[in-house]
Amino acid sequence: MSDKLAEALARLDDLEVRIAHQDQMTTELNEVITAQWAKITVLERQLAHLREEVQNSGPQREGPEPPPPHY
Repeated sequence: MSDKLAEALARLDDLEVRIAHQDQMTTELNEVITAQWAKITVLERQLAHLREEVQNSGPQREGPEPPPPHY
């Protein structure tokens, strides 16, 4: 085999290894993003529920708040 052919084959092997690693990394990153998205969805629902609880738990006032007694 000529040196150029051997060099080309070595470069091709290196590229195939890189692509395999990149494919694996892409798959892993996609799994992480999917898990994070699911967690964000759960947290958004919890936040909405907590907001609703806070709004419903306080006394319902009509108009402005009265001044404190020391005024």
